[in-house]
Amino acid sequence: QVQLEESGGGLVQAGGSLSLSCVASGRTIGNYGMGWFRQAPGKDRESVATITWSGGSKSYTDSVKGRFTISRDNAKNALYLQMNNLKPEDTAVYFCAARSRPGSNSAEYRDWGRGTQVTVSS
Repeated sequence: QVQLEESGGGLVQAGGSLSLSCVASGRTIGNYGMGWFRQAPGKDRESVATITWSGGSKSYTDSVKGRFTISRDNAKNALYLQMNNLKPEDTAVYFCAARSRPGSNSAEYRDWGRGTQVTVSS
């Protein structure tokens, strides 16, 4: 099982940027699909961005398209989320997650980090 640790969250004004990182330990994530999720107070957790195990395909929830970019560096066993033009509605705890089976783009997300808080002030 892999351990995931997020970092890079913080407080930023609307229109600002943050860069989140997720570093994996325990095993490689290089052949696992990965994703970023977020959960705001009183709301369900939602998928923000996903990336296939090869990095060849990425998807984003509509509200972040054009503003957020997901990427991965398999050599560093890491996943990233660049967030630009942040809005107050982006305020949430952000989690990274890894799919449960290597080489799969449909397996459930099984391994989760503890999350990093992102707060966007208006």
